[in-house]
Amino acid sequence: MMWSFGWTARAGLKTPSRVKLCRKRAEWKGVYGRKQGLCTSSSCSPRTAPWRLMFFGTDQFALESLKLLSSSRKSSEALVETLEVVTLSQDVPVKRFAQQNHLPLHNWPPVIAEGQFDVGVIVSFGCLLHQRIINKFPYGILNVHPSLLPRWRGPAPVFHTILHGDTVTGVTIIQIRPHKFDVGPILNQELYQVPENSTADELGAALAVKGAHLLIDTLRKLPERIEVKREQGHAGATFAPKINTNMSWVFWEEQTCNQVTRLYRAIGSRIPLRTTWRGRTVKLLDFVGKYHVSDQRHQTPGSVFYDKGSCTLAICCKVCSKVQTISPCYRTINNVTYSLQWMSVNEAAVEEGKDAPFFLNKGLKYFYLLLILIKSQ
Repeated sequence: MMWSFGWTARAGLKTPSRVKLCRKRAEWKGVYGRKQGLCTSSSCSPRTAPWRLMFFGTDQFALESLKLLSSSRKSSEALVETLEVVTLSQDVPVKRFAQQNHLPLHNWPPVIAEGQFDVGVIVSFGCLLHQRIINKFPYGILNVHPSLLPRWRGPAPVFHTILHGDTVTGVTIIQIRPHKFDVGPILNQELYQVPENSTADELGAALAVKGAHLLIDTLRKLPERIEVKREQGHAGATFAPKINTNMSWVFWEEQTCNQVTRLYRAIGSRIPLRTTWRGRTVKLLDFVGKYHVSDQRHQTPGSVFYDKGSCTLAICCKVCSKVQTISPCYRTINNVTYSLQWMSVNEAAVEEGKDAPFFLNKGLKYFYLLLILIKSQ
């Protein structure tokens, strides 16, 4: 995470009279919490909608909120007066949208004048904001988070929602606090039923839309929402760390069929699941579903057999009554990726001693893994 070290406020800029910043040490009931020196007393009189807003974001999830905020500038509701965008230097969806729609664009960290904005919005930004930046916004900075906080604080809440089999999730609007992610007071929250067999990508897309609309709902009555905000507390708090390649290993003796399928739906679109076959790493790219087997020979976790009817490979998991099936996968050997395609050949065509054949049944035909070069690195 990045800090805004090296950033300094512009000298000599005066706060416009319509946005007076109250710094009374005796009054700590600030607009966005204690110990931050801003207040909603009559002496401060912050503005109301339409808001002058600065948006911090990067990815596709953040883009949904930015799109709705941008359209709000042109609506009859007049919810947003001005909208400026802060993003990172990379070519990300939020940056492209801002450029295409002629929104003022700032690099990180931004230089913000006193009284320039009323409220900030941060969505999937990935950088901690220093207290000096937060203090530039009389109404604080709102965060759209795709979980029911305090459950799944952290950078990957959607992935962990799927991975742990949550049936209910949601979106939460909080005011951010400095130094820590996802711990600020809750202004708004809405539940969402997780669709059965949903992937992380599908759930993330749905929550992005729901979060954008919840943000607009919060901005409509922002002073009232701030007045009744509630602290998160520690009960039920869980952490959602970033996904990584170490999470992609499948251990058939330790994981049930449901756990393997959830792992695939959570991270499979970004990191292929992996296992070992004959001492080599195999990537599992396409999972078909559960397979019930009664044959005792195939009920040892990690045992493999081929189903002729569906032309799929079945691997037994920890719960022996169910076997996870997968279709053609890939293997990497010496930085070369191969496709492992199932083929049936006559017995006479199988040359003894070759590495490729992987015999699965007795009869006139054998089924083996045919290595086909598809990519060279």
